[in-house]
Amino acid sequence: MECPATMSTRKTVRVLGPGDNFLAISRSISSFATSKIVVLPAPYEHTVSYGGGTRNGPRAILRASQYVEFYDEELDRELCNDVGIATLPPLRFGKRTGENAIAYLTTTVRRLLAADKFVLTLGGEHTISLALIRAHLEKYPNLTVLQFDAHSDLRETYQKSKYSHACVMARVCEIIDPQRIIQLGIRAQCVEEARFIRQRGIHTFYGHHIRSGLRLAEVVFPHLTEHMYVTFDVDGFDPSLMPSTGTPEPNGLFWQETMELLRAVAEQTTIVGCDVVEFAPISGLHHADLTAAKLTYKLMNYAFIAR
Repeated sequence: MECPATMSTRKTVRVLGPGDNFLAISRSISSFATSKIVVLPAPYEHTVSYGGGTRNGPRAILRASQYVEFYDEELDRELCNDVGIATLPPLRFGKRTGENAIAYLTTTVRRLLAADKFVLTLGGEHTISLALIRAHLEKYPNLTVLQFDAHSDLRETYQKSKYSHACVMARVCEIIDPQRIIQLGIRAQCVEEARFIRQRGIHTFYGHHIRSGLRLAEVVFPHLTEHMYVTFDVDGFDPSLMPSTGTPEPNGLFWQETMELLRAVAEQTTIVGCDVVEFAPISGLHHADLTAAKLTYKLMNYAFIAR
């Protein structure tokens, strides 16, 4: 991928063609100049703690997306034809790790936002979301973060790193009021994280709450602001739906309830950016790849529901 510093000043930005881009769409609706949506593959993997392979997630999602239908029957729309979707080449982190990697990604996304693009980033480990939220917060100061996840990711450090994927939301709490974070589907955390949630006022709704009949829209709506960023760790889904992730946890979210909530949120506020992270493809297991790709497209569709 080209140097981020030149992205907003050059007329031509390199994008992936129909053989490699999201949905395998034609060049006429996938140029950088004319597309409202930009897909940014960010295959960063440095701190995975159990199963690995998140660096392969963006490529697998792009490949599977070529079998996702353009038409969304729920919304009666072919979003890619309406707004255009440009797919950038995968970001090259080289030897950058920790804060250097975060700074590099922040600069990249900042340039894309300055070019008035809706950015959907494909990870890579969840650590990258710190950079994405940081860049969006600069543009949308009243931002709320909606986190789908099996883990609260609020450890101060993990395996001697403050930039572990297990610490990403603790780092986000350093740049945003914790009461503007909504967590859904949490079902694995340490006691220190539970205390952090209570002390800092994070709005956390656990997997067992949801399975006991909690009405998600009713508990989420009171905490919305004008602008919403969605970070979607795929292990938020139940492993029966999404086995391809490093640390799957039972009692997770299912497709219909998740889509209903996302649509309801999109009808109440403006989703300004998204990421899909922690997808670690398993060779020969195709349904999870397609699920991740369809999730990516649904996030776009809901974000543009009123645009």
